[in-house]
Amino acid sequence: MRHQNSARLSWFRTTLRGRIRAFIGALFVAAFAVSAASIAEPLATLRGETINQEPRAPMMGKQVNTDLRAVRNYPEQPPTIPHKTRGYAINLQANKCLSCHSRRAIEQSQAPMISVTHFMDREGQVLSSVTPRRYFCNQCHVPQLDAKPLVGNDFVDADAVIKAKGN
Repeated sequence: MRHQNSARLSWFRTTLRGRIRAFIGALFVAAFAVSAASIAEPLATLRGETINQEPRAPMMGKQVNTDLRAVRNYPEQPPTIPHKTRGYAINLQANKCLSCHSRRAIEQSQAPMISVTHFMDREGQVLSSVTPRRYFCNQCHVPQLDAKPLVGNDFVDADAVIKAKGN
C-alpha cells in the first residue's frame, strides 16, 4: 500500500512538473509574440520618444500667482495654492505657510486661516497647534501652472450633477 502511494505521488509530481513547464513555455511564447508585435508598431505615449530614449524635459509652465481662490470641484477637496511657493521652507524646524495662514497671523496677512481639521489628531481631538500629520502643507495643497491640459477631461462638477438630476 505504501509503495502504491509513493508511486502515485511520484507520477503526480512528474505530471505537475510537466504541466508547469508547458505553462511557462506558453507564457514565454506569448511574451515573445507581444514584444515582436510592439517592435513592429510603436506604442502611442505622451513621452514623444521610444521607451529606450530619454526625452528632454519640457520647460515648466508659468506658475499662477493671482491670489484668487479657485473653485473646488467636490467637498473636502484641498484648495490649490494661488501664489508662488518657490523657496518656502517646510521642514521639521519651519513652515513658511504658517507665517500667513496660522491662527495668529491671519489678522495681519489677511490670508485665509488653515482649516480646523488641521488641528485635529487621529482620534478627532482638537489641539492648540497644527497636528503633525497636517504640518506638511504640500502633501495636499499644490500651486497651479498656467498650462494647457495634456489630455482631455470630461469631469463634471458635483453641483452640475445635482442640477442635472433635478431637471
